[in-house]
Amino acid sequence: QVQLVESGGGLVQPGGSLRLSCAASGSIFGANVMGWYRQAPGKGRELVATISSSGGTNYAASVKGRFTISRDNAKNTAYLQMNSLKPEDTAIYYCYYLRIMTENHYWGQGTQVTVSS
Repeated sequence: QVQLVESGGGLVQPGGSLRLSCAASGSIFGANVMGWYRQAPGKGRELVATISSSGGTNYAASVKGRFTISRDNAKNTAYLQMNSLKPEDTAIYYCYYLRIMTENHYWGQGTQVTVSS
């Protein structure tokens, strides 16, 4: 089992910045992918960004150039730096962990990000 604890959400004005953190604990071993998905009211969950244990990254087109995902493997923690935030970025952001060998995946509890003036 893997437990994920997110932090860093909140309310920010358009054009502002936030940084989300996701700390993983438990059965952390082997090649894996950590990342963030988000779900806005009335919409499905969508990919935001992912980063593999070897450092490869992937971004949704809507956030490319504004968001940066990174990780500290020694701390089993992933970060999402969000800049130039827009009202359409408002959503619950969920941390995601995938163990590649077994294809087991896990979700965090979610953290609310609200972009509003």
